[in-house]
Amino acid sequence: MDKFPITRAGFERLKEELDRLRKVEVPANIRDIEEARGHGDISENAEYAAAKERQSFIQGKVQELENNLAQSTIVDLKDLTDEMVVFGSTVTIEDANTGEVTRYQLVGPFESDMSRNQLSVTSPIGKALIRKKPGDEVRVNTPGGVREFEVVDITVE
Repeated sequence: MDKFPITRAGFERLKEELDRLRKVEVPANIRDIEEARGHGDISENAEYAAAKERQSFIQGKVQELENNLAQSTIVDLKDLTDEMVVFGSTVTIEDANTGEVTRYQLVGPFESDMSRNQLSVTSPIGKALIRKKPGDEVRVNTPGGVREFEVVDITVE
């Protein structure tokens, strides 16, 4: 089984989500199923069908989180350097075509979240940024075509 890097904060977020599902969502869903059963014939009971569908979703999410946690290796970020882009670095890049400047933290695939500007090191852009230094130009094949970026800055947070 392959292991994937993850920050300690990302690992803790996954554990908290798993804990919330097990302690809050599963018991609430069980109550919903019991309540829907109490309404009589379950063969034509939309509430029962919805609760069972929700149960399946929750079980799938629990299994996914358990697998992700099992496949994760926490990487200690205390020895990061701002000399080159590595896992855990926060990198500022500028799009060569649009001039748009964006900051990303490079994280593992299980914790990537574009709404938090956390980019997976396994993504095309993440892979292309690894080992780059400020001033380096990066060409990335993306589904939308080739994109060019310049590494503006690297910070360690």
